[in-house]
Amino acid sequence: MTGWTEFIAAFAVFLLSHALPARPAVRAKLVGALGEGGFLAAYSIESLLVLTWLIVAAGRAPFVELWPFERWQMWAPNLALPLACQLAAFGVGAANPLSFGGDPRKHFDPEHPGIVGVVRHPLLWAIGLWAAAHVVPNGDLAHVVLFGFFALIALIGMAIIDRRKRRQLGVDTWARLAARTSFWPFAALITGRFRPDVRKISPLRFGIGAAAWLSLLLLHPYVIGVSPLP
Repeated sequence: MTGWTEFIAAFAVFLLSHALPARPAVRAKLVGALGEGGFLAAYSIESLLVLTWLIVAAGRAPFVELWPFERWQMWAPNLALPLACQLAAFGVGAANPLSFGGDPRKHFDPEHPGIVGVVRHPLLWAIGLWAAAHVVPNGDLAHVVLFGFFALIALIGMAIIDRRKRRQLGVDTWARLAARTSFWPFAALITGRFRPDVRKISPLRFGIGAAAWLSLLLLHPYVIGVSPLP
């Protein structure tokens, strides 16, 4: 266990910091004290700080090689991150009653589902793609545990949300809302169930996604200490 203490502690704090605020009684007290906006802001900042610590702790953990590094492996995150950033940019605040991260005040049209027609859980897929792609060039035990955990949680989370939404909305309503969506990215598009209207694609959201990807690419050497380019 020597050298693993910080990584284990960071993981425990990360899990607790997400599990405790999700409890209805705890969330209600925090929202009552901070307001909805204050709670979301505080939770976002806290999550970012703990995630940063967890990533740093993984880098400090003992190096246990599971597979050797090859430069070609760096193509995995470089190809996945542009898509992940676009999914996140279009998914945040979208009309999406079938997943989390959407805006419940917006009307959802199941005949024209927008980003939800590309994939039903855009934010979770963004996280999953980011995590799974980073497993490939990081073949040491600490980073495989770190990124593998996020990829697995994203995949399991999507299945759990689908099951929960079916129960909450009712099977018929859920099926009607999800008819032109898909669990796997682009599946509804490939099968012809979803036909996007390119005129309605938001240039602002596309620009935000592109800017996020470019920022991650340029800041990676300074924040993580390693160039992400092959």
